[in-house]
Amino acid sequence: METVSARPSKKTLSRDILRAPCLARLKWLAHGFSTREDGSLGFTEEATPATVRRNRAKFVRAVAGGEKKAPELITLKQIHSDLIHRVDAPPKAALQGDGLITNVPGLLLSIQTADCLPILLVDPKHRAVGAFHAGWRGTLARIAEKGVGLMQQHFGSRAPDLVAAIGPGIHACCYQVGREVRERFESQFDYAGDLFREVQESDPVREKYPLLFLTARAPGHGELAPRIYLDLVKANLRQLKDAGVRAANIHASPLCTACRADLLFSHRAEKGKTGRMLGVIGIRRVGT
Repeated sequence: METVSARPSKKTLSRDILRAPCLARLKWLAHGFSTREDGSLGFTEEATPATVRRNRAKFVRAVAGGEKKAPELITLKQIHSDLIHRVDAPPKAALQGDGLITNVPGLLLSIQTADCLPILLVDPKHRAVGAFHAGWRGTLARIAEKGVGLMQQHFGSRAPDLVAAIGPGIHACCYQVGREVRERFESQFDYAGDLFREVQESDPVREKYPLLFLTARAPGHGELAPRIYLDLVKANLRQLKDAGVRAANIHASPLCTACRADLLFSHRAEKGKTGRMLGVIGIRRVGT
């Protein structure tokens, strides 16, 4: 399997599981990010349950590589929260939340995405791992920072030792949000201004026929509201760094799901009718 350190070709993406260079060198670690080539790995209307189960089993075997016994895939009912579970064995009932941590070999933690960011966290010294789902709500709730804190609490991890990988997700080029989202970030982060950019709308009809859009309000014309774009990657990079993770230990995928909907599932680009990818991480049962 190849690692991805730059914008890969279509051929590379369609052939390989995506792996973060900063994690690929850890031989005791199993991890990867699926692509459209792997089929939908989430239960949506676009795939039958039987198809999803087959796709998941195939993907898990591929991630596990030469392990004699495939790891147990641990999933979540994701709710766009900051709720994180420590798992020491396959749960008997479905877990609800947006983060998983473990130090037990043989468990493959997974995060489902189709635009939101999958964030994988590794403690190489204590051999512990975490997986977190960061959409705008989870990012607002500081799930990445909380994940670092819980690994410190449960496994004795030191933030400077942690290694993080942010998988493919929607980037600032395509992630348009409403003004209320920006206002909520501004209420929580003093650096919120660095996370958003505005693009002024242009309307050829207005420009050609301005009298049609005259209003009673000064200065006389109703202005188009600017489009607002959020940089989720930058927001989560900042959270990881603020939590103490060294910048040199963080890898962020260059792939935008909306830009590369030919190779990755994108809820935005496909107007909600799409599959789901998995970002997974686990400790091998036998490793060095």
